[in-house]
Amino acid sequence: MTSPVRALWSAPPAQPPAPRRVWRDWVLVAALPLLIVIEAAARPDVPWRWAWAAVLVVLVPTLLWRRIRPFTMLAIAFAVGTAVGLATGGDPQLITTAYFLVLVYAVMRWGSGRAMVGGAALVLAGIVIPALFAPPPLADLIGALAVVVTTSTLGIAFRWRAGARERELEGVRLLEREQLARDLHDTVAHHVSAIAIQAQAGTAVAPHDPAAAAEVLRVIEGEASRTLDEMRAMVRVLRRADAAELAPAQGIADIRRLAQPAAPDPGSPVVDVRVDDEPAAAALPPAVGAAVFRIAQEAVTNARRHARDATHVDVHVRVEAAGVRLEVRDDGEPAASAAPGFGITGMAERAALLGGTCQAGPAPGGGWLVSAVLPKAGWSA
Repeated sequence: MTSPVRALWSAPPAQPPAPRRVWRDWVLVAALPLLIVIEAAARPDVPWRWAWAAVLVVLVPTLLWRRIRPFTMLAIAFAVGTAVGLATGGDPQLITTAYFLVLVYAVMRWGSGRAMVGGAALVLAGIVIPALFAPPPLADLIGALAVVVTTSTLGIAFRWRAGARERELEGVRLLEREQLARDLHDTVAHHVSAIAIQAQAGTAVAPHDPAAAAEVLRVIEGEASRTLDEMRAMVRVLRRADAAELAPAQGIADIRRLAQPAAPDPGSPVVDVRVDDEPAAAALPPAVGAAVFRIAQEAVTNARRHARDATHVDVHVRVEAAGVRLEVRDDGEPAASAAPGFGITGMAERAALLGGTCQAGPAPGGGWLVSAVLPKAGWSA
């Protein structure tokens, strides 16, 4: 088999999976027998009309299983119809026989690749073989083929559309998971790192300075409370809680919370935050403000965790005519391994989403520098 045929033959059933039964199925199954009987009574000119009516009524329940066993139901209907046609010496002439097209549609819409190929072969054989023994008018043959092809095409089209929609939703889910992972890293990891640093400081000062240890505990309590609040907000998002319950995204107005004028632990650096032209900064789009805050937060966290002997971290935000620039510089020694981790990758991704750039590396005068530029051209993203 060629590659396209092999791919079709090996194709799985349609995704998302078919519903087992819906209310329309029961309406259809209840209405069809009545319509069949009415047509048989109204058309005395149809040969063997009551025999065909009985066969069609008996085959109506195949519609209930057409989604979960599409090829089997189609094969049963065509086998019984062919057998009765051979016994009576003619084809059914009742219009209600058209409900067989629902089974054809179901094979193309819900069936596996094998079911689709088998169903197409079965329908084609059901049209062509009788025509070999009793050739119908050419117009009737072309009309029958056109109806079957149209029905099959509709099934394939709806199958493709549903599959494309499912792939689109899966892509959105992946983006949401990536965003959640980034937010967890940027928020929770930041607070947990602060808790760990403060706990180490408390352990160091507790024996000779109980007051400083108590202050450390208060800082740890505050960081833990913020961590819990942000975790609850994320859980509410995952549970699709009312949007009114969700806290607004953090932005430029929250960046001063990163400042740490003095540290109880001598090993913890002082963090200074400067925002030039605060009215212009406050007017930044929410997405830009949130990106600046998250990048600054991650850069400060990295400095506190990885910069050896750092005593000072400077966070500087400048709003310029072309956009906004963020610089986070520390005076420590970079870690032995400067390989980019999830934090640096996340900062770069956040900047790239807004058409900007984010670079991290050793500063010219010593220490480590994180520099992000978010141009106005990308703010509409």
